Amino acid sequence: MSKNRIVLALGGNALGNTLTEQMEAVKGTAKAIVGLIEGGNEVVIAHGNGPQVGMINLAMETAGKTEAKTPYIPMSVCVAMSQGYIGYDLQNALREELLDRGMNIPVATIISQTVVDGDDPAFKDPSKPIGSFYSEEEAKELAKEKGYIMKEDAGRGWRRVVASPRPVDIVEKETVKALLGAGQVVVAAGGGGIPVRSEGNHLAGASAVVDKDFASCVLAQEIDADTLIILTAVEKVAINFGKPNEQWLDTLSLEDAQKFCDEGQFAPGSMLPKVQAAMQFAASKPGRKALITLLEKASEGIAGKTGTTIVSG
Repeated sequence: MSKNRIVLALGGNALGNTLTEQMEAVKGTAKAIVGLIEGGNEVVIAHGNGPQVGMINLAMETAGKTEAKTPYIPMSVCVAMSQGYIGYDLQNALREELLDRGMNIPVATIISQTVVDGDDPAFKDPSKPIGSFYSEEEAKELAKEKGYIMKEDAGRGWRRVVASPRPVDIVEKETVKALLGAGQVVVAAGGGGIPVRSEGNHLAGASAVVDKDFASCVLAQEIDADTLIILTAVEKVAINFGKPNEQWLDTLSLEDAQKFCDEGQFAPGSMLPKVQAAMQFAASKPGRKALITLLEKASEGIAGKTGTTIVSG
């Protein structure tokens, strides 16, 4: 019997907001993930990096204001840095948990690049805020000095915004497949992957951040996964969320999911991209399914006991 191949999309917020919080958070994360591996599944872990890449960007901005005049660090490099230190903590926590359970399975983090389309409309209207808040005067100076696009953020000040284009391809997909074939656990497409544009044989870093749920969906398709698990802060997806007629959903057909998206049932900044990525994966090939649930409920969700499953049939 072939193993169930799973791509697990872990939220950046689930990893904490500081280095100390992350080192503690990955311990619990590792227990849940190793539970899936122990159940006989092949697992690839993707993750977000919202708080982490914001911290790196802020640190670099702050360093640039000192006498040392630290040089400008592109967003693509900030994403790469976040992949490295998140992967470091994740793979070590997973290795320790596997060994504690008597499972000598190697774990590797792949520095992953995500190809985006340079003509994606997102580049014409950057909307993803990152980094610290500035006064209008400081924002204008940054725009002039470094070419940043700065926007006012809900009355709280001005922030740098970058594009969030849709992912087209994961460059290192064959490496991920080779490691899976060798029986290893892989961490890949961290933070949605390092955003790059294809220029012939050259990959040029893009000033963008890629949504990790859509990147996980593309990765899952490219490595021929059976299941995409998108983790969130609730056990199931709901319609009329927070209202008296709130309804939690066990199964969603593609038709119903689209109807609920069109009705505005899911918040654009949180549940909507998760549902859309789940729909995209479920529709990509017969037999594929997507699951949205809590990390600690992932094994139960695979068994059909909880979570919201999106299916094409």
